[in-house]
Amino acid sequence: MRRLLKMAGAGLLLAVAVLVPATPAHAAPTFKVPFPCGQSWSGQTRSNHSPPYAIDFNRTDDLGDPVVASAPGTVDIVRDLGGTSYGKYIRINHGNGYTTYYAHLQGFNVSVGQQVGYGKVIGWVGSTGNSTGPHLHYEQRYNGNDIQVRFNGTLALYWGTKTYTSDNGCGTATGTVNTTSGANLNVRSGPGTGYSVVGSVPDGAKVTITCQTTGETVTGTYGTSNIWNRITSPSGYVADAYVYTGTDGFIPGVPRC
Repeated sequence: MRRLLKMAGAGLLLAVAVLVPATPAHAAPTFKVPFPCGQSWSGQTRSNHSPPYAIDFNRTDDLGDPVVASAPGTVDIVRDLGGTSYGKYIRINHGNGYTTYYAHLQGFNVSVGQQVGYGKVIGWVGSTGNSTGPHLHYEQRYNGNDIQVRFNGTLALYWGTKTYTSDNGCGTATGTVNTTSGANLNVRSGPGTGYSVVGSVPDGAKVTITCQTTGETVTGTYGTSNIWNRITSPSGYVADAYVYTGTDGFIPGVPRC
């Protein structure tokens, strides 16, 4: 009986070892969604996919939509397999054993040896190779092995479909606080006056806006708006109605929070 228990215990330990993936030896790059800033795409994962951790991306009328580099690196494969497998695909080498694959492309916008960064258009969504309709097949690999995809360090959904909004290649913007009264503008932990105050910025100060979102509607110096800006110092949200940005509404190129 004792021998059987030992064997069962060893079997359990082996099962655990099989289920827990090996931890990469090097920190991964900060991978981002492989589409231009602000775009939202439906990403599907399924256990019978090949390889299983790949994501298929779709959105309405996506044929010919631009695909961008998920992280900085060097293009090391630009290949057309015709009507089989990946069809037209690109691989980017990000160093330290990490690569990304972009498959079923309609066409290429890079060449082997080219250095690319965030937001660089590398090709266009297509339906080449073994594909039944337009989509992007996307993979992250470590030392050649398929790994679970992460964007900005956050694990993708396994298994199922999730909407991903890209902050790839997004910029920041500068705004100027104007309270008209000379009073400081409160910085809050969230997009509304019901959130706690985490600091303030003086009237006339320039602030760096990293992203924007909608929240409580506020009337201020620049009219009535439900847009809130996330700033860097102090880190938190300020009402866009009190910040001059040169744009009436969302700022082009600045991502949504």
